[in-house]
Amino acid sequence: MRFSGIRAVLFDLDGTLIDSAPDLGYAADLMRTRRGLPSLPIERYRPMAGAGARGMIEVAFGYGPDHPEFEALRQEFFDNYQACMTRATRPFDDVPALLAGLHGGGVRWGVVTNKSERFALPLTAAMPLFATSAVVVGGDTTPHPKPHPAPLWEAARRVGLAPEACLYVGDDERDIVAGKAAGMPTVAARYGYLGTKTDVASWQADAVIESPLELLNFLEMA
Repeated sequence: MRFSGIRAVLFDLDGTLIDSAPDLGYAADLMRTRRGLPSLPIERYRPMAGAGARGMIEVAFGYGPDHPEFEALRQEFFDNYQACMTRATRPFDDVPALLAGLHGGGVRWGVVTNKSERFALPLTAAMPLFATSAVVVGGDTTPHPKPHPAPLWEAARRVGLAPEACLYVGDDERDIVAGKAAGMPTVAARYGYLGTKTDVASWQADAVIESPLELLNFLEMA
């Protein structure tokens, strides 16, 4: 199967283009060690990396958003993460080759993430990987984050394309829900933070890829 008429590919960020789990986990684990608690291995944090601050605090302390200390911990986590977010974050294997292939084939690409602009903009600006990105839309760029389609519509508007000319790729069910609601074809990325127990088929994405470069097989490029 090939998607026809695709002129831009939009990606989720964490778990799709970059492995940010080491820095997210480090920011949360620092909160533990400062309180005299033992450090946890990154393997404990990695499965929850896609859930951001909520997931990291849940691993580090077992607290959910309804806990009275959650909001203070969340702000502390944000401050920690802002100071370390490019410390160990790297592209997933073959993502640079994928993006080079898109750029070389005349297909524009960009980012639509639920990471707030406070983190998404400086992080992408600091990584050479994003030098050819056409757009970066954060979780607070529009009034609604994913799974609402508003961020995807905003990205399409910024690149000057109709939503149906854009493909959306992500590693979370909300990515696929948002893409479908926006009127974009969708691809689920299984190589990110999904784990083996996630039923990706239930998301009903238009395609599923096991590695980044597989995406090129679904596109018609010059």
